[in-house]
Amino acid sequence: MSGDRGQGRAQAGRQQAPQQADLVQPARRVAYEVIAAVRESDAYANLLLPTRIKRAALSTADAALATELTYGTLRMQGFYDRVIADAAGRPVTAIDPAILDVLRLGAHQLLATRVATHAAVNESVELARQVGSRAATGFANGVLRTISRSSPEQWRERVLSEAGDDDDRLAAEHSHPVWVVRAFRQSLRLEGREAELEELLAADNAAPRVNMVILPGLSNTEDTVGLGVANDFSPAGFVLAGGDPVHLMQDSGGRLRVQDEGSQLAALTLSRARPVAPGERWLDLCAGPGGKAALLAAEALAGGASLVANELVPARATLVRKALAAVPAEVPVWEEDGTRFGDDHPEEFDRILLDAPCTGLGALRRRPEARWRKQPKDVAELSDLQSGLIHAALGALKPGGVLAYVTCSPHIAETRGIVATALKRWDGRVRTLDTASVLQGLSSSELDLPGDGGSVQLWPHRHGTDAMFITLLERTE
Repeated sequence: MSGDRGQGRAQAGRQQAPQQADLVQPARRVAYEVIAAVRESDAYANLLLPTRIKRAALSTADAALATELTYGTLRMQGFYDRVIADAAGRPVTAIDPAILDVLRLGAHQLLATRVATHAAVNESVELARQVGSRAATGFANGVLRTISRSSPEQWRERVLSEAGDDDDRLAAEHSHPVWVVRAFRQSLRLEGREAELEELLAADNAAPRVNMVILPGLSNTEDTVGLGVANDFSPAGFVLAGGDPVHLMQDSGGRLRVQDEGSQLAALTLSRARPVAPGERWLDLCAGPGGKAALLAAEALAGGASLVANELVPARATLVRKALAAVPAEVPVWEEDGTRFGDDHPEEFDRILLDAPCTGLGALRRRPEARWRKQPKDVAELSDLQSGLIHAALGALKPGGVLAYVTCSPHIAETRGIVATALKRWDGRVRTLDTASVLQGLSSSELDLPGDGGSVQLWPHRHGTDAMFITLLERTE
């Protein structure tokens, strides 16, 4: 197979005759194209897949199949790679990447869906023929037929029997990198909940519910009657009962939009940490793509405050402006370096949201490919940026002002470690507020938040949200 690597790649983009392409069901073709784009160009599946589904004019049933095949394959890629390596008799690094994508997609159909074996194998082999060489096609056929001869339970037992320590076993079974498993274990251990690790890993592989946010003061809850049920914790949204949320967003002019409940809570924890005094100035320091900024803008408008959104990356700043268009208030969008705000805007803002760039390990349910993109070295690089941003944000905060430090990651180096470093650096000039009490005050349901209350870690398996970390800091007078 190693001799076919260049050949397979060279033929991957080759135009296919219409009758060849027709041999592959459209849903499978769309799933393969998205999976390949994720690998080749670091595309985001949740952004690309709806576009490809629309372009292919898939029926509702085919769109559902394409979605299942795409996300299922990306989520369980680590497990499938172990199965493929066993069936192929070689490491996956020795397999042409385009053919490996075909094998992963085929393995998912064989081991995790009700797709008929002959359809999964035959159409996968046809895909291999279209993106690889003749030898690669025969190789794919052989590997998939080998996989099909054993049941999913047998493959699970085989893979787990070849795993190393307990963390490696969990990584294999639940398809996470080992370093991520260890990071999750460490964070749960701090809460005395290490026994929940396997439950957390399983939750990462479950399709998340669709949460909608209702921008406060701009839409009535009566407008959403029959669309779903109220969120468990956030008072600003609901769980969509079913259907495509796109038309709801369009019909409402953006006043209703998709937003995870954890993200809603992160913004509301800042806006409702204390009563709003008219004339307050708020800042969303790293605002892209704009979901939290829109919610904060609506909250600021209702309380007589004003918001500034900042986003360094121009393309993301454009998304922020689009998100803010639904709010009838002037919200300037700056494109400044967030690490310089302490110098450029000293003591200027009453409330600041710092939703810091992070590994995104808390949103693996929604962006399953993120687990394979990140490496431990990324944590170190991001933590340096996060430390710079929180220092700058505290410098831009007025004495008596409140900062919400937020990450969509439970990794200690990105969460509690950053806060501890900031408190040490600002010794005596910054204090931690009771974040848990503020968060619990938003909700009519018990949040179950262990710890001292200064920091809050939400979890998908416990709260049904992304794994958002939230800490409120006050700059002392």
